[in-house]
Amino acid sequence: MERPIAIDLFAGAGGMSLGFEQAGFDVVAAVEIDPIHAAAHKFNFPHCAVLARSVVGLTGQEIRRAAGIGDGSVDVVIGGAPCQGFSMIGHRAMDDPRNSLVRDFVRIVCELEAKHFVFENVKGLTVGRHRIFLEELIREFSSVGYSLREPWRVLNAANYGVPQDRQRLFLLGSKRGFEVPKYPAATTRLPKERWRSLPDGPTCEDALSDLPDAERYPVLNFTDEVVVLGWPRPQNEYAQDMRCLTNRAWWFGHPREWRPQTLTSSMRTDHTDISRRRFGQTPPGSVEPISRFFRLSAKGISSTLRAGTDAARGAFTSPRPIHYRYARCVTVREMARLHGFPDWFRFHETKWNGARQIGNAVPPPLARAVASSVIWSLGTQPTQPTQAVALGDDALLRMAMVDASHFWSVVTPIARRTRKSGARKRKQLDIEADRLRTMGR
Repeated sequence: MERPIAIDLFAGAGGMSLGFEQAGFDVVAAVEIDPIHAAAHKFNFPHCAVLARSVVGLTGQEIRRAAGIGDGSVDVVIGGAPCQGFSMIGHRAMDDPRNSLVRDFVRIVCELEAKHFVFENVKGLTVGRHRIFLEELIREFSSVGYSLREPWRVLNAANYGVPQDRQRLFLLGSKRGFEVPKYPAATTRLPKERWRSLPDGPTCEDALSDLPDAERYPVLNFTDEVVVLGWPRPQNEYAQDMRCLTNRAWWFGHPREWRPQTLTSSMRTDHTDISRRRFGQTPPGSVEPISRFFRLSAKGISSTLRAGTDAARGAFTSPRPIHYRYARCVTVREMARLHGFPDWFRFHETKWNGARQIGNAVPPPLARAVASSVIWSLGTQPTQPTQAVALGDDALLRMAMVDASHFWSVVTPIARRTRKSGARKRKQLDIEADRLRTMGR
């Protein structure tokens, strides 16, 4: 039995793609303008056609050709287009040039004749002047033949098995004649305060306690991966799922061939002694007053993990929270655990790009819950693949922007960020990374 087809627009590194795959979809095409993010998506989903370009001017037929699906049906289009314009007296927000990407999302859904769509965005779209734009977007979908599940809802990842307080708007719609998916029921409950214990669901300690401390490995000053011998089996179900040790860990996704004894996405941060002292003095569940970093609580959940800005706007990395046990910020891998990404899933080697890829992503367990509702509306029984998929070339995770743009044969769409590391450090990184890859084979 063939699996239903999904196409991911504004795909990033693939949080939505992973959740929909885990629910039983095959994500056959992903569109992502940032070449570095597109490369990470290609690494994690090697059988997915990645289009490293803007949706502007992209046609449904071009997506079909890239995905190799011909005139076959598209079951769902997913994605979260940026929304920036505001309505003014006498003007429609949908006509604001800054919202052209949203109109392109609607256009591509129509051109693909998708049975369903899932549009996600920030909670802020539901309040103030943004609310006018949201209402116009709903009318726009209705005018082109799609019905939406109303009232729309903001979903919190903490209600779907993620140890993080993260709220996102989801619009669920279907072509007229198809059943509109329902919003998924919550599976875990959000605590009243982030630093208090969850009534159910995973905590920061559940997510992070089995991960080796990156600061035990000097090599992680120069690379993002190290082989860890004798990695103990985690004692809680959440961490066991993240390490793919349970029967349900792959859900309905394709198993990946990976190296479980390699700690990845864990490049260290060079904090000053003064910063470490301040971090260590910050009580769990509070904000360190100088850096404004939130310190995790072992028995609570994380604050919202954010992406920061791209190089064109100054390349500011949003604050990574302080570890509940160590006087340092969490690593990219620790961020990934707090976001619901399993350990086989890889990100760009640099902390800046890796953190951006996670901060921009929909937590996979939340995406999986939404995708399962779409599967139910399709009347399809999800199937479990048995053949393992090899991940992509590690080089896809180590490209600078210029290199990634060259790989995809595109003009660099985002201003280049200058790396702090010099040629000597880079050479040392390459030598050590080659050694580690050899050890991991």
